[in-house]
Amino acid sequence: MRILINNVRNAENYNDVSQIEIENSVIKNVCYGLNNFIENTGAIKLDFSNALAFPGLINSHDHLEFNLFPKLGSRFYKNYVEWGDDIHSLFQDKIERVKKIPYELRFKWGLYKNLICGVATVVHHGNGAVFNFRHLPVVYTGFNYLHSIRLEKRWKIKLNTFFNDLPVAVHIGEGIDNESEREIDKLINWNIFRKKLVGVHAISLKERQCRNFRAIVWCPDSNLFLYNQTADIQTLKKQTKILFGTDSALSADWNIWNQLRLARNLNLLTDEELYNSLTETASDIWRLNLAGKISANKKADIVVAKKKSDDYWKSFYSINPEDILLIIKNGEIVFIDEELQNEQRAITEKDFDLVSINSVRKYITAGICNLMLSIQNYIPEYNFPVKPVKKF
Repeated sequence: MRILINNVRNAENYNDVSQIEIENSVIKNVCYGLNNFIENTGAIKLDFSNALAFPGLINSHDHLEFNLFPKLGSRFYKNYVEWGDDIHSLFQDKIERVKKIPYELRFKWGLYKNLICGVATVVHHGNGAVFNFRHLPVVYTGFNYLHSIRLEKRWKIKLNTFFNDLPVAVHIGEGIDNESEREIDKLINWNIFRKKLVGVHAISLKERQCRNFRAIVWCPDSNLFLYNQTADIQTLKKQTKILFGTDSALSADWNIWNQLRLARNLNLLTDEELYNSLTETASDIWRLNLAGKISANKKADIVVAKKKSDDYWKSFYSINPEDILLIIKNGEIVFIDEELQNEQRAITEKDFDLVSINSVRKYITAGICNLMLSIQNYIPEYNFPVKPVKKF
């Protein structure tokens, strides 16, 4: 399949309009300036005005099977163990009701949640079954898994018997008490073979400890909801790489764009640093060599959204799912605005479901409507952020 995306602006050169040429699953070429656009009658041509393009986002931390839960918590906590004990004491009925939904259905909804926000790759932090679906975000599992120091049994042995060069992703320093800081020292001291550590949350991580981590995954929405505090990213970024993660709906907004606006307002990363935490930096840390940038020979995971401002960053951080006009995953269209489809007839509609996101209609790769119906067999009143319009 060949696709031409015409007249968009992207972060690599947002002062000029660009044309993105896709062949099969790869970006073949990126041209800047209208005079340099190529003509190709054999391609699907998608013409835009007032649109910006960016690579499919990389969400570096989610628990995909937990995204049908509501936010659960009754107060601010000292650490993740205290939070877990509290919600199982107070909200056991709600927890059990969601857990009755089959795991695969919950997992698949987590993928659709990410897709409609423009996420192409999700780093899933869990040790249950993993399901990959062709037209949904890639579930990245190219790392060694530890849950946390206090909840992972035999973590010292596991840490030192990962016989590969993959990074070790682990919840660490998730809390504001002394024990949360001490557990970081325990991890560092027991990392005998100096495995590449990627710490998730790291609220209590100190600068003296930071150089022992290849990267930190920042989840500010979850942190502020549970602990009223987040990691000192402004200091930590001087010593290590910063990635962005959403965590799950148990403790954070389902919409990654709301989370990004919250993060931006904290002023701990520059606009470009925050963007890179979802794109190039994440690609580098997770070894996704072909992802994270719009340039020739990179993977054709591309999102196009409405351009609301002449300032690229202001426009980028104002996006919501209803503003997304097009998502291309691995060189194939998986999401397209109804108006764009009516104008340009880029897809075969029988392969898609038509849904409404805040009253704006989108075609999404088929399966979401049946999935929502299956989930509502268990929780009839469940209120999804997308509404089915028509199943073809």
